Parts: sequence; C-alpha cells; structure tokens
Amino acid sequence: MRFLIPGAISAFAGTTLAFALVITGTTFAEQSARPDIDRVVQEQDSLLNQPEYGTR
Repeated sequence: MRFLIPGAISAFAGTTLAFALVITGTTFAEQSARPDIDRVVQEQDSLLNQPEYGTR
C-alpha cells in the first residue's frame, strides 16, 4: 500500500511528460510550409503545349 500512491504519481508524471515530449517533437518535425514550385515551362519542353508535372 505504501508503494501504490508514489507509483501511481510516478506513472502519471511519466505519461504526462512522454505525451508532452511527443507532441512537442511532432510539432517541430512536421512540415508546415509548401515547397516552391518552378512554374516556368518552355514551349519546346512541353508536350502538346501542356506542361508535364512530376518526375519520371
């Protein structure tokens, strides 16, 4: 019984700290900006005057 309350407090504190670290790490790691896309297409580089997007 004397180990129950400190163990519960420790488990709660560990879970809370782990949750906070995961949320913080995810926030810093996520990509929240769109990449710049070069939309300049040369006429001779396009097929039927329609630019191709992506890479092959």
